[in-house]
Amino acid sequence: MSRLRLQRELREEAAALERRRQRELQRQSRIFNARLRTIGVDKDALDAQVKERKIQEAAEKARHEELANEMKQNDKIMCMLEERQKNDIRNINKAITEFQKNFQKPETRREFDLSDPQALKKDKPARLSDDDPRCTVSGLQKFMGEDLNYDQRMKFQKEQLREWSLQQQRDWKNALADQKFADDLYDKNRIALDQKAMEQQRKEEENKRAVCAATKDFNRTQAAEVVERKKSEKYQKMKDDMAEISSLLQGDFLSENPEQAVSSFGSHRVITDRWKGMNQDQLMAIRYSQQQQVLEKLRLKEEERQRDAEWDRQRIQAARAQLVLERHQQRQNRERRQALDSVNTELSLEQKSKNIYLKEEEYSNVPTSQYYAQFNTTSR
Repeated sequence: MSRLRLQRELREEAAALERRRQRELQRQSRIFNARLRTIGVDKDALDAQVKERKIQEAAEKARHEELANEMKQNDKIMCMLEERQKNDIRNINKAITEFQKNFQKPETRREFDLSDPQALKKDKPARLSDDDPRCTVSGLQKFMGEDLNYDQRMKFQKEQLREWSLQQQRDWKNALADQKFADDLYDKNRIALDQKAMEQQRKEEENKRAVCAATKDFNRTQAAEVVERKKSEKYQKMKDDMAEISSLLQGDFLSENPEQAVSSFGSHRVITDRWKGMNQDQLMAIRYSQQQQVLEKLRLKEEERQRDAEWDRQRIQAARAQLVLERHQQRQNRERRQALDSVNTELSLEQKSKNIYLKEEEYSNVPTSQYYAQFNTTSR
């Protein structure tokens, strides 16, 4: 039960760590994106985040339901095993009681004649006749070896000792078989639980890889949409500028005669509604200023591109660091599982060595027939 609880806690801790890691990555993507921070709220991004959050909640709910079903299944298995163990203990106790009732009656005990309540009724008189073998010339009781039923009694005692020895051997073999069956059942259950834990871990890793792939596809799609939107805006702006330039060149204002704009008040004054435009020097100055503005705009675009490249590089480094951290976490989980398997193996070996010691050392001293032959040899 402790191993199941430990595995469940490890899975919950890993899930909580993954949730915190995902929230931190989302927060970094919001804060470290200079374009979104300077422009304002991105409605599409917010909608995408809401959709992703719903997907994560659905996946989290499904995972919780799967964990709950697994816990219920494990509880059912534990209840079944406990009930089986109780039944086995009850059957063993019942068998022991039946054995004691049928084969270990008080009448079959060696010391029963010392506490027999019917001993006085069963006892013979001190003297039956003059030919009573219990009486001797000296008036003493019968000595050892002078019993008339000695051969039959010894034969009966040997037969009884043999039956007791065979019964003890059968009981010992049955106990060893029950112990071996219990050990095999425990090993099978442990292996099944370990395999189920490994299968669950493999499913979680596959889910993580699927989520990472979906996130990468979503980011790639968003980047492509942003690039396409920039191209469309740039093309539309260029088209508007060309249309405006064409309109100005073909307009009535630029096609008028320059002399019509000369004022009668002096050459330095012009009629505003007839003015053709500036001279070549002024136009050159304006064009030079425009070229400088174009160069400045190109420089600003290059700086913006470099900043975007730097942000992309930092995001890639963060993703690599996250991947290294996940691999380190997986390696720690694998080492922890190997340590748990080694502890279980040591416990199993220790239990087997203990059983061998009990079999070969503790219960190896079986009483022989000489040990039982020394009882009931005299009347004292």
